[in-house]
Amino acid sequence: MSKSLGKALHNQLLGALLPDSRKRIESHLEPVEFKLGDVVCEAGGLLKHAYFPQGSVLSLLTVLENGAAIETANIGREGAFGLFAAMYSRASFNRCIVQLVGRTARCPIELLQNEFKNSEHVRDLFVSYSETLLSQVQQTVACNTMHSTEERMCRWLLMMHDRAEGEALTYTHEFLAHILGANRKSVTLAAQSMQNAGLISYRRGTIQVLDRPGLENASCECYAIVKERFDAFLQPPETAAPGNTTGRTNG
Repeated sequence: MSKSLGKALHNQLLGALLPDSRKRIESHLEPVEFKLGDVVCEAGGLLKHAYFPQGSVLSLLTVLENGAAIETANIGREGAFGLFAAMYSRASFNRCIVQLVGRTARCPIELLQNEFKNSEHVRDLFVSYSETLLSQVQQTVACNTMHSTEERMCRWLLMMHDRAEGEALTYTHEFLAHILGANRKSVTLAAQSMQNAGLISYRRGTIQVLDRPGLENASCECYAIVKERFDAFLQPPETAAPGNTTGRTNG
């Protein structure tokens, strides 16, 4: 791993590792470059690497027999894609695409498998993260079923706004419709309504959040629920005694 990559390490899951495991994993990290919409792995594909976003966002899509697909989770700098492969099966259950362009690093699955096998802390961390990611999948399924296109779009934009750290988002209506599992007309109407309310500006495929509190109020409860779960995951367990490093930690 290059020194520049090490200094630029901002993935929170990697940061939660104990020093010895982190050092071994970081020494095998390598940067990869993706463009918006690139396919990292197809559903059913075999994974040779796990991917750690360091500014990018990866989207997990459930693909149906007719080729239709809908997002069920997304992964930013708080997590990784491919940890199930490191723990159990090397086959991906989802199609994984790049939803936000940025820095990404990858690590060989074999190395992560060894860490998972030999470290109780890594096992706890990987399993806990996977449970938290599963909770996002469950919340997204409920959101897609019960909430309006506008509410879902607000939730999704808030999640992207967090990851983009306030920068403008570049997405077409076609891309948003694909990600949200909605038709283009409903996405266009939702975007117009949000723009008329002064929540966002949308021009030539570029979305700028203008009123963050207003966007949160217009969103369904799903954004806050998912954010709270991931924030809690990145904190040490409340029952952890001072100096106890067997639980999750930010160190």
